[in-house]
Amino acid sequence: MLHLTIRQLEIFDAVARHLNHSRAAKELYLSQPAISMQIKQLERSVGLALFDQVGKVIHLTEAGQEMLRYSRNIAQQLEEMDAMFGEMKGLERGRLNISAVSTASYFMPQLLAKFIQQHPKIKVSLHVANRDAAIKLLADNSADLAIMGQPPEGTDMLSKSFMQNPLVVIAAPDHPLTKLRDIKPKQLAQETFLLREQGSGTRGVVERYFASHKLKLPTHMEMDTNEAIKQSVQAGIGLGIISLHGIELELEMKRLRVLSVDNFPIMRHWHIVHRKDKRLSNAAHAFNQFLLDEAERLTLPATRNHTRAT
Repeated sequence: MLHLTIRQLEIFDAVARHLNHSRAAKELYLSQPAISMQIKQLERSVGLALFDQVGKVIHLTEAGQEMLRYSRNIAQQLEEMDAMFGEMKGLERGRLNISAVSTASYFMPQLLAKFIQQHPKIKVSLHVANRDAAIKLLADNSADLAIMGQPPEGTDMLSKSFMQNPLVVIAAPDHPLTKLRDIKPKQLAQETFLLREQGSGTRGVVERYFASHKLKLPTHMEMDTNEAIKQSVQAGIGLGIISLHGIELELEMKRLRVLSVDNFPIMRHWHIVHRKDKRLSNAAHAFNQFLLDEAERLTLPATRNHTRAT
Protein backbone atom coordinates (compact mmCIF):
# COMPACT_ATOMS: atom_id res chain seq x y z
CA MET A 1 0.00 0.00 0.00
CA LEU A 2 1.40 3.39 -1.03
CA HIS A 3 1.46 6.10 1.61
CA LEU A 4 1.45 9.47 -0.11
CA THR A 5 -0.33 12.80 0.12
CA ILE A 6 -2.16 15.00 -2.34
CA ARG A 7 0.39 17.73 -1.61
CA GLN A 8 3.22 15.39 -2.62
CA LEU A 9 1.46 14.71 -5.91
CA GLU A 10 1.03 18.46 -6.51
CA ILE A 11 4.72 19.01 -5.84
CA PHE A 12 5.69 16.07 -8.06
CA ASP A 13 3.51 17.42 -10.89
CA ALA A 14 5.15 20.86 -10.66
CA VAL A 15 8.67 19.39 -10.74
CA ALA A 16 7.70 17.09 -13.64
CA ARG A 17 6.36 20.05 -15.65
CA HIS A 18 9.33 22.33 -15.03
CA LEU A 19 12.04 19.65 -14.66
CA ASN A 20 13.55 22.14 -12.26
CA HIS A 21 13.24 22.25 -8.46
CA SER A 22 13.74 26.01 -8.23
CA ARG A 23 10.96 26.87 -10.71
CA ALA A 24 8.61 24.37 -9.04
CA ALA A 25 9.38 25.93 -5.65
CA LYS A 26 8.66 29.41 -7.00
CA GLU A 27 5.34 28.30 -8.47
CA LEU A 28 4.22 26.66 -5.22
CA TYR A 29 5.67 29.33 -2.89
CA LEU A 30 7.88 26.75 -1.17
CA SER A 31 11.60 26.56 -0.51
CA GLN A 32 13.75 24.39 -2.74
CA PRO A 33 14.78 22.13 0.20
CA ALA A 34 11.08 21.57 0.98
CA ILE A 35 10.48 20.52 -2.62
CA SER A 36 13.44 18.13 -2.58
CA MET A 37 12.36 16.60 0.73
CA GLN A 38 8.82 15.91 -0.50
CA ILE A 39 10.11 14.29 -3.69
CA LYS A 40 12.46 12.06 -1.68
CA GLN A 41 9.60 11.01 0.61
CA LEU A 42 7.45 10.21 -2.41
CA GLU A 43 10.24 8.15 -3.97
CA ARG A 44 10.69 6.23 -0.69
CA SER A 45 6.98 5.49 -0.61
CA VAL A 46 7.00 4.24 -4.21
CA GLY A 47 10.30 2.42 -3.81
CA LEU A 48 11.59 3.68 -7.15
CA ALA A 49 13.43 6.74 -8.42
CA LEU A 50 11.07 9.15 -10.16
CA PHE A 51 13.78 11.45 -11.54
CA ASP A 52 17.25 11.00 -13.00
CA GLN A 53 19.73 13.84 -12.63
CA VAL A 54 22.66 14.37 -15.01
CA GLY A 55 24.65 17.37 -13.87
CA LYS A 56 22.07 20.10 -13.26
CA VAL A 57 19.50 18.59 -15.65
CA ILE A 58 16.77 16.25 -14.38
CA HIS A 59 14.59 13.84 -16.35
CA LEU A 60 11.59 11.67 -15.53
CA THR A 61 12.39 7.98 -15.16
CA GLU A 62 10.02 5.37 -16.51
CA ALA A 63 8.48 5.15 -13.02
CA GLY A 64 8.23 8.95 -12.99
CA GLN A 65 6.31 8.97 -16.28
CA GLU A 66 3.83 6.46 -14.85
CA MET A 67 3.52 8.49 -11.65
CA LEU A 68 2.80 11.61 -13.72
CA ARG A 69 0.00 9.86 -15.59
CA TYR A 70 -1.62 8.60 -12.38
CA SER A 71 -1.15 11.88 -10.50
CA ARG A 72 -2.89 13.84 -13.24
CA ASN A 73 -5.77 11.36 -13.32
CA ILE A 74 -6.09 11.72 -9.55
CA ALA A 75 -6.03 15.52 -9.87
CA GLN A 76 -8.78 15.34 -12.48
CA GLN A 77 -10.92 13.15 -10.22
CA LEU A 78 -10.46 15.54 -7.31
CA GLU A 79 -11.43 18.54 -9.48
CA GLU A 80 -14.52 16.73 -10.68
CA MET A 81 -15.45 15.79 -7.11
CA ASP A 82 -15.01 19.39 -5.97
CA ALA A 83 -17.11 20.65 -8.88
CA MET A 84 -19.85 18.11 -8.16
CA PHE A 85 -20.10 19.09 -4.49
CA GLY A 86 -20.10 22.74 -5.50
CA GLU A 87 -22.98 22.11 -7.86
CA MET A 88 -24.87 20.20 -5.16
CA LYS A 89 -24.50 23.24 -2.89
CA GLY A 90 -25.96 25.43 -5.62
CA LEU A 91 -22.80 27.53 -5.94
CA GLU A 92 -21.52 28.98 -9.19
CA ARG A 93 -17.84 28.78 -8.50
CA GLY A 94 -14.83 26.79 -9.59
CA ARG A 95 -11.72 27.04 -11.69
CA LEU A 96 -11.49 27.10 -15.48
CA ASN A 97 -8.20 26.43 -17.28
CA ILE A 98 -8.19 27.39 -20.96
CA SER A 99 -5.45 26.93 -23.54
CA ALA A 100 -5.59 28.92 -26.77
CA VAL A 101 -3.47 29.16 -29.89
CA SER A 102 -1.63 32.46 -30.22
CA THR A 103 -3.89 33.99 -32.87
CA ALA A 104 -6.90 33.51 -30.60
CA SER A 105 -5.26 35.86 -28.09
CA TYR A 106 -6.45 38.78 -30.26
CA PHE A 107 -10.11 38.16 -29.41
CA MET A 108 -10.05 35.97 -26.29
CA PRO A 109 -9.45 38.83 -23.80
CA GLN A 110 -12.70 40.60 -24.72
CA LEU A 111 -14.62 37.32 -24.53
CA LEU A 112 -13.06 36.41 -21.19
CA ALA A 113 -13.71 39.88 -19.79
CA LYS A 114 -17.43 39.56 -20.51
CA PHE A 115 -17.56 35.98 -19.21
CA ILE A 116 -15.82 36.91 -15.95
CA GLN A 117 -18.18 39.87 -15.55
CA GLN A 118 -21.12 37.46 -15.78
CA HIS A 119 -19.48 34.80 -13.58
CA PRO A 120 -17.24 36.63 -11.07
CA LYS A 121 -16.83 33.61 -8.75
CA ILE A 122 -15.17 31.48 -11.42
CA LYS A 123 -11.36 31.70 -11.45
CA VAL A 124 -10.16 31.66 -15.05
CA SER A 125 -6.61 31.09 -16.33
CA LEU A 126 -5.54 31.37 -19.98
CA HIS A 127 -2.42 29.73 -21.43
CA VAL A 128 -1.41 30.85 -24.94
CA ALA A 129 0.63 28.39 -27.04
CA ASN A 130 0.89 26.99 -30.54
CA ARG A 131 -1.52 24.29 -31.66
CA ASP A 132 0.62 21.28 -30.70
CA ALA A 133 1.26 22.69 -27.23
CA ALA A 134 -2.45 23.50 -26.72
CA ILE A 135 -3.39 19.93 -27.62
CA LYS A 136 -0.75 18.58 -25.23
CA LEU A 137 -2.19 20.68 -22.40
CA LEU A 138 -5.55 19.04 -23.05
CA ALA A 139 -4.03 15.56 -23.24
CA ASP A 140 -2.13 16.14 -19.98
CA ASN A 141 -5.34 17.37 -18.32
CA SER A 142 -3.64 20.72 -17.66
CA ALA A 143 -6.42 22.50 -19.58
CA ASP A 144 -10.18 21.96 -19.44
CA LEU A 145 -10.85 23.51 -22.84
CA ALA A 146 -8.75 24.64 -25.79
CA ILE A 147 -9.45 27.25 -28.46
CA MET A 148 -7.91 26.56 -31.88
CA GLY A 149 -8.55 26.87 -35.59
CA GLN A 150 -7.89 23.25 -36.55
CA PRO A 151 -9.21 20.65 -34.08
CA PRO A 152 -7.10 17.51 -33.54
CA GLU A 153 -7.84 14.39 -35.52
CA GLY A 154 -8.87 11.14 -33.84
CA THR A 155 -11.56 10.13 -31.37
CA ASP A 156 -10.04 11.25 -28.06
CA MET A 157 -11.24 14.85 -28.40
CA LEU A 158 -14.58 16.55 -28.99
CA SER A 159 -14.77 19.88 -30.80
CA LYS A 160 -17.41 22.40 -31.81
CA SER A 161 -17.03 25.45 -34.02
CA PHE A 162 -18.21 28.77 -32.63
CA MET A 163 -16.90 31.54 -34.93
CA GLN A 164 -15.53 32.09 -38.42
CA ASN A 165 -11.75 32.46 -38.79
CA PRO A 166 -10.85 33.98 -42.19
CA LEU A 167 -7.21 33.66 -43.29
CA VAL A 168 -5.91 36.35 -45.61
CA VAL A 169 -2.69 37.19 -47.45
CA ILE A 170 -1.05 40.36 -46.14
CA ALA A 171 1.58 42.69 -47.59
CA ALA A 172 3.20 46.03 -46.85
CA PRO A 173 1.12 48.96 -48.21
CA ASP A 174 3.69 49.73 -50.93
CA HIS A 175 4.11 46.13 -52.14
CA PRO A 176 3.60 45.83 -55.95
CA LEU A 177 0.94 43.13 -55.51
CA THR A 178 -1.36 45.56 -53.70
CA LYS A 179 -2.10 47.11 -57.11
CA LEU A 180 -3.39 43.83 -58.56
CA ARG A 181 -6.65 41.93 -58.21
CA ASP A 182 -7.34 38.20 -58.44
CA ILE A 183 -3.71 37.26 -57.87
CA LYS A 184 -2.99 33.68 -58.94
CA PRO A 185 -1.31 31.01 -56.78
CA LYS A 186 1.65 30.89 -59.22
CA GLN A 187 2.25 34.60 -58.66
CA LEU A 188 2.19 34.09 -54.90
CA ALA A 189 4.63 31.20 -55.16
CA GLN A 190 7.27 33.59 -56.53
CA GLU A 191 7.22 35.70 -53.36
CA THR A 192 9.03 35.28 -50.05
CA PHE A 193 6.73 34.35 -47.17
CA LEU A 194 6.94 34.80 -43.42
CA LEU A 195 5.51 31.62 -41.90
CA ARG A 196 4.80 30.24 -38.46
CA GLU A 197 6.80 27.31 -37.12
CA GLN A 198 6.00 23.64 -37.69
CA GLY A 199 3.11 22.64 -35.42
CA SER A 200 1.18 25.85 -36.03
CA GLY A 201 -2.32 25.43 -37.48
CA THR A 202 -1.82 28.39 -39.84
CA ARG A 203 1.42 26.86 -41.16
CA GLY A 204 -0.49 23.69 -42.04
CA VAL A 205 -3.09 25.68 -43.99
CA VAL A 206 -0.37 27.45 -46.01
CA GLU A 207 1.34 24.16 -46.87
CA ARG A 208 -1.95 22.58 -47.96
CA TYR A 209 -2.87 25.63 -50.06
CA PHE A 210 0.25 25.49 -52.20
CA ALA A 211 0.20 21.67 -52.36
CA SER A 212 -3.41 21.77 -53.61
CA HIS A 213 -2.20 23.89 -56.55
CA LYS A 214 0.73 21.52 -57.16
CA LEU A 215 3.20 24.20 -56.11
CA LYS A 216 6.19 23.94 -53.83
CA LEU A 217 6.17 25.91 -50.61
CA PRO A 218 7.66 29.31 -51.55
CA THR A 219 10.91 30.67 -50.20
CA HIS A 220 10.15 31.47 -46.58
CA MET A 221 11.39 32.48 -43.16
CA GLU A 222 10.02 30.85 -40.02
CA MET A 223 8.85 32.96 -37.09
CA ASP A 224 7.37 31.80 -33.82
CA THR A 225 4.84 34.61 -33.26
CA ASN A 226 2.23 36.39 -35.34
CA GLU A 227 3.58 39.72 -34.10
CA ALA A 228 6.97 38.93 -35.65
CA ILE A 229 5.27 38.07 -38.94
CA LYS A 230 3.28 41.31 -38.97
CA GLN A 231 6.32 43.43 -38.20
CA SER A 232 8.37 41.69 -40.90
CA VAL A 233 5.62 42.10 -43.49
CA GLN A 234 5.35 45.81 -42.62
CA ALA A 235 9.10 46.09 -43.12
CA GLY A 236 8.74 44.70 -46.65
CA ILE A 237 10.60 41.42 -46.02
CA GLY A 238 7.84 39.32 -47.57
CA LEU A 239 4.18 38.29 -47.47
CA GLY A 240 2.24 36.58 -44.71
CA ILE A 241 -0.89 34.48 -44.38
CA ILE A 242 -2.63 35.21 -41.11
CA SER A 243 -6.03 35.31 -39.44
CA LEU A 244 -7.96 38.47 -40.15
CA HIS A 245 -8.70 38.63 -36.42
CA GLY A 246 -5.02 39.31 -35.78
CA ILE A 247 -4.62 42.42 -37.95
CA GLU A 248 -7.54 44.67 -36.95
CA LEU A 249 -5.32 47.47 -35.66
CA GLU A 250 -2.84 47.28 -38.55
CA LEU A 251 -5.66 47.56 -41.11
CA GLU A 252 -7.18 50.55 -39.33
CA MET A 253 -3.77 52.25 -39.15
CA LYS A 254 -3.06 51.33 -42.81
CA ARG A 255 0.16 49.58 -41.86
CA LEU A 256 -0.82 46.42 -43.73
CA ARG A 257 -2.89 45.59 -46.79
CA VAL A 258 -4.93 42.47 -47.53
CA LEU A 259 -4.17 41.20 -51.02
CA SER A 260 -6.84 40.19 -53.50
CA VAL A 261 -5.94 36.54 -54.11
CA ASP A 262 -7.86 33.76 -55.82
CA ASN A 263 -9.50 31.41 -53.30
CA PHE A 264 -8.91 33.81 -50.41
CA PRO A 265 -9.89 34.40 -47.74
CA ILE A 266 -9.62 30.76 -46.70
CA MET A 267 -12.58 30.45 -44.37
CA ARG A 268 -11.83 28.35 -41.35
CA HIS A 269 -13.57 28.28 -38.00
CA TRP A 270 -12.55 28.65 -34.41
CA HIS A 271 -13.25 25.54 -32.36
CA ILE A 272 -13.61 24.83 -28.67
CA VAL A 273 -12.07 21.45 -27.86
CA HIS A 274 -12.02 19.17 -24.84
CA ARG A 275 -11.15 15.59 -23.98
CA LYS A 276 -13.97 13.15 -24.61
CA ASP A 277 -13.35 11.36 -21.30
CA LYS A 278 -13.34 14.54 -19.20
CA ARG A 279 -16.39 15.39 -17.14
CA LEU A 280 -16.77 19.11 -17.71
CA SER A 281 -17.44 21.26 -14.68
CA ASN A 282 -20.26 23.78 -14.49
CA ALA A 283 -17.67 26.48 -15.19
CA ALA A 284 -16.50 24.73 -18.39
CA HIS A 285 -20.07 24.14 -19.51
CA ALA A 286 -20.90 27.79 -18.85
CA PHE A 287 -17.93 29.01 -20.90
CA ASN A 288 -18.74 26.57 -23.71
CA GLN A 289 -22.28 27.90 -23.95
CA PHE A 290 -21.08 31.48 -23.59
CA LEU A 291 -18.85 31.12 -26.67
CA LEU A 292 -21.69 29.69 -28.73
CA ASP A 293 -24.00 32.52 -27.69
CA GLU A 294 -21.64 35.50 -27.74
CA ALA A 295 -18.68 34.98 -30.06
CA GLU A 296 -20.26 36.06 -33.35
CA ARG A 297 -21.87 39.11 -31.77
CA LEU A 298 -18.57 40.15 -30.22
CA THR A 299 -16.58 39.76 -33.44
CA LEU A 300 -15.08 43.16 -34.26
CA PRO A 301 -17.10 45.08 -36.87
CA ALA A 302 -14.04 45.83 -38.99
CA THR A 303 -13.42 42.11 -39.36
CA ARG A 304 -16.97 41.42 -40.48
CA ASN A 305 -16.94 44.30 -42.94
CA HIS A 306 -13.59 43.36 -44.46
CA THR A 307 -14.61 39.72 -44.84
CA ARG A 308 -17.74 40.72 -46.72
CA ALA A 309 -15.84 43.17 -48.89
CA THR A 310 -13.24 40.58 -49.84
